[in-house]
Amino acid sequence: MARRQLETAKQIVAALGTMKGAAMKLGQVMSFLDVGLVPEQHREEFQRELAKLRDAAPTVSFKQMRKVIEDDLEEPIDDVFESFEQRPIAAASIGQVYRATLHDGRDVAVKVQYPGVAGAVRADMQNLEMIMRLLKRMTPGLDVKAIAEEVKERIVEELDYELEAQNQRSLARIFAGHPFILVPEVVGSLSRERVLVSEYVHGVGFEELKTRSQGERDRIGEIVFRFFLGCLYRHRQFSGDPHPGNFLLLDDGRVAFLDFGLFKRLDEGPVDLELAAQRAVVEGNAAALHRLLADSGFLPDPARVDPDHLLAFIESAIWWYTTDEVVQLSPQIATAAMIESSDPRSSHFREMRHQDMRPEHLFGRRMEMLTLAVLSQLGAKANWHRIAREWMYGDAPTTELGRQEADFYGRSGVGAPLSDIRRLAR
Repeated sequence: MARRQLETAKQIVAALGTMKGAAMKLGQVMSFLDVGLVPEQHREEFQRELAKLRDAAPTVSFKQMRKVIEDDLEEPIDDVFESFEQRPIAAASIGQVYRATLHDGRDVAVKVQYPGVAGAVRADMQNLEMIMRLLKRMTPGLDVKAIAEEVKERIVEELDYELEAQNQRSLARIFAGHPFILVPEVVGSLSRERVLVSEYVHGVGFEELKTRSQGERDRIGEIVFRFFLGCLYRHRQFSGDPHPGNFLLLDDGRVAFLDFGLFKRLDEGPVDLELAAQRAVVEGNAAALHRLLADSGFLPDPARVDPDHLLAFIESAIWWYTTDEVVQLSPQIATAAMIESSDPRSSHFREMRHQDMRPEHLFGRRMEMLTLAVLSQLGAKANWHRIAREWMYGDAPTTELGRQEADFYGRSGVGAPLSDIRRLAR
């Protein structure tokens, strides 16, 4: 039975590898967030199969992709590029990435959308209503219409590479000169709705990084944590798609972050609310947490949700960075957090049925869960709480990377001032 399950799982991987859009994205997420689909003795092999989806490219001929490039740029490839490698170097969920050289000598990465994928993804969105109806049965308190609209809006935005170029430029400006984070520069003059050209970066990928020493993995883990959660809480804008194919370790020790199609910007209010809720969990203040979530619409019928149960539910998802101790993350920790916070198998499922998810917070929770999954695959170890306190309470950094980053923000002037964070924390 176990062998048959593994063979079936491999067939699913093969099928997902030929698909595009949401299906391939699902496979990529499954490759580093274990949800217990196969028996434990076969999970490592299953994860290796799924990992192929991070770099595998569906079979689309270069002739077809070339037409997309030339149609969007309105010029022959040879006129735009000095050289262009026809074999893709990576796959995105809705496109492929190629390496090329411009006539001025710059090496660039050219991300090209699959022909016809926009229509296919929009058609997939039609099926979202059926999924949401099922979700409504499980969690009657959920405003499924608002959630569906948020999902549709974010996913459809991914189809617009010009918008992605704007997202990437925004973060590239924020992190320009950063000591350990790089966001590649966009070549704006060559970026269109289905073509995005940016600075080419070469580095070490995730599968090799997993084999590095504990110290190296801890350093990379802290950088990943600071980038994804720091972007949300310091800058109120973030990539919603942390997965192992979206960052590389460069020769100089910096980490380059890639792919900004799934992107979210937030106003101050929702970010301040999340930080206040985190502080309530840290301080064990169940009444304050209940009041915060009731006042902000997360509890449609607050009387039906016990404050202590609510605190335990939220804590089960974020304890790893609200507990003041060194935590070595593992796939088991990530799986438990995912199940406890979002799965019918959760011990908190009764409370979940009477809660709502405000749409503006949806992709932040996705980003947080996938960041945990990536760090768990790395086996990274840190006192994550002490790092998070920098944006949660405005505390001074306690790590060397934190001190380097504080110096950078002090010089650059970007990011939320610590005085503002400390005022809100009070």
